[in-house]
Amino acid sequence: MELPAARRLFALDHGFPQPIVEVLADFTPDVELVRIDEIDDRMPDLDDWEILLALHHHARQWDGLITTDSGMVRTPESLAVLMQTKLTLVVAMEAGHDMLKATGLVFAYLPGILGRTDPNVPQLWKLQAANRRHAEPWDELRSVAEHGGRQVDTLWAEARLSAEDFGRDPLSGRGS
Repeated sequence: MELPAARRLFALDHGFPQPIVEVLADFTPDVELVRIDEIDDRMPDLDDWEILLALHHHARQWDGLITTDSGMVRTPESLAVLMQTKLTLVVAMEAGHDMLKATGLVFAYLPGILGRTDPNVPQLWKLQAANRRHAEPWDELRSVAEHGGRQVDTLWAEARLSAEDFGRDPLSGRGS
């Protein structure tokens, strides 16, 4: 009989929007996320490396810290303490003050991180989301045509709606 995986315990930087985190927590039962100010109200005033050290010495066995403070990955003290404590540090990089973006990044990557976190190995996860421009629909149609060995103009002529069909509301005449 296989034992269930241990529930992970991560401290969460105090900037993450708690209402969103609480809603998303229902979809991540394998982890408990606790804001650092709920662990100890003095924790937000600590230096980054001190937060890691405080988690290491805490009565609960913490897996790591989730933050938006990308400066932590550039300070020798934080990196040294991370390696010494063997915690996992998850950083939503370059999210700036966009906590919605940071929260989305964390919850998008969290299941994979949880499956790879090892309490005997320090880990650093730098989460990033590129700001890209939109895709051109015509380029996508061209790609679909090429994939199917067809000419884009032929595929366009076959797929586009007639003026009559384009002018018809698909919801008109249907019951609700």
